[in-house]
Amino acid sequence: MTTEGKCIPTQRPHDTYRTASNTLRPGTDSGQPKVYQIRIKGHLGHQWTDWFDGMTLTPEENGDTFVTGPVVDQAALHGLLRKVRDLGLPLLSIVRIDPKQEEMPDVPKPGS
Repeated sequence: MTTEGKCIPTQRPHDTYRTASNTLRPGTDSGQPKVYQIRIKGHLGHQWTDWFDGMTLTPEENGDTFVTGPVVDQAALHGLLRKVRDLGLPLLSIVRIDPKQEEMPDVPKPGS
C-alpha cells in the first residue's frame, strides 16, 4: 500500500520480542527450543540466574562463565546476547549444543 509515494506495510511485524525462555511459541521450526552455551569472560554468581530467565550459570576455574539453556528462537537468542552485552563482559563464544553431543565429555555441562 502506498500513500504519497511512500510505502506503508499492510501487516505489522512481530509485536513482541522475547528473551530466552523455557516455554515454546507456536510455529517454531522443530517444535523444540535449541540449547545454547554462551561463554563469557568473568564470573557471574547464581543471583544472575533470574536475569538470564532461568538459564544455568556455571563459573569455571579460569574465570569464565558458561550460560547454558534452551532458547526458543533467533529473536530470543538476540535478546540473550543483548543481556550479555549490557553486562559489559567480553563474549568469548556461542555454541549450539546438539542433543546428541550433550553426553560427550568434551562439551562442558553445567555443574561439571
